[in-house]
Amino acid sequence: MTALADLLVAQIARTGPMSVADYMTDCLMHPTHGYYATRDPFGQNGDFITAPEISQMFGELLGLSVAQAWMDQGRPAAISLAELGPGRGTLMADALRATQAVPGFHAALTVHFVEASVVLRQAQVKAVPNAVWHDRIDSLPERPLYLIANEFFDALPIRQFQRDGDAWREKMVGQEQDRLRFGLSAPAALAQLEGRLGDTKDGDLVEYCPALPHIMQTIGGRIAAHGGAALIVDYGDWASLGDTLQALRAHAHVDPLSAPGECDLTAHVDFAAIADHCGPAKYTRLTPQGVFLERLGITARAKSLAKALNEPALETHVKAHRRLTHPAEMGDLFKVMGIYPTAATPPAGLEP
Repeated sequence: MTALADLLVAQIARTGPMSVADYMTDCLMHPTHGYYATRDPFGQNGDFITAPEISQMFGELLGLSVAQAWMDQGRPAAISLAELGPGRGTLMADALRATQAVPGFHAALTVHFVEASVVLRQAQVKAVPNAVWHDRIDSLPERPLYLIANEFFDALPIRQFQRDGDAWREKMVGQEQDRLRFGLSAPAALAQLEGRLGDTKDGDLVEYCPALPHIMQTIGGRIAAHGGAALIVDYGDWASLGDTLQALRAHAHVDPLSAPGECDLTAHVDFAAIADHCGPAKYTRLTPQGVFLERLGITARAKSLAKALNEPALETHVKAHRRLTHPAEMGDLFKVMGIYPTAATPPAGLEP
């Protein structure tokens, strides 16, 4: 049992079971014992590795896609280049380096990070010292918004519901004999899930992210009103179906209830929900990450970088290219969706 587990067991004993979303929120962001409040989780010594940490090519190509969108939209003079959940700031640092030669781009932009973790902000300020930090997306300036969200939505807390006839039972976190356990609530009709009665059957489980609608309405609203583009990269698919809650500790999957506050909790992203809430902006076709990166020229970039490498760095570089693009690795598991104004063309690498 962890210190946070003891607190949660005592809380549940007093007030009753909590939703999976409330459990995730406490596990990830509790001010004293929360996962992101107490550590840097990235890299070989952490619990997982994200694409920007695998290779500089990932951030470089996303940066160039965003810069191309800026050029396609007439090179607006003052823009926000924003990232949601920027980790150590590695992606943004690579994107800025790759776009230095784009005439006027750096003069037009101000970097904005939306980040709740104090620990990660300390790493980000070293990578991109001139950034502006925000606790919430709402405080981003009202101007053209060019935004990147890589593995951001998968960490947002989700609620889980199991279909019971024409009603739903919510999956809850309770306690039994001082141990955390899952259970189900009584059945109830839910307005936000009415649309899922047509594509599910009795016993199916669906996931709903309460924070997603507001975040996407804010992004879509800013882009529709002022111009810009968003690149959303995450693992998931079109429409949630099944239990995708997972916990990672030391690069291995563990029981989500086993070590609250000491393992990362994520869930697959429902890209249909992202599309549903991004209006009045448009969204692109959902595209596998490998296809997206190949369209942007990752193989040519990989060959160029390889010329300066000798073993063992060359072998590591080749493995990184494969890991980012191959269908059996991140290439198909991760998907990309772009958000853009109705009068603009989709971001480079994506299709309408």
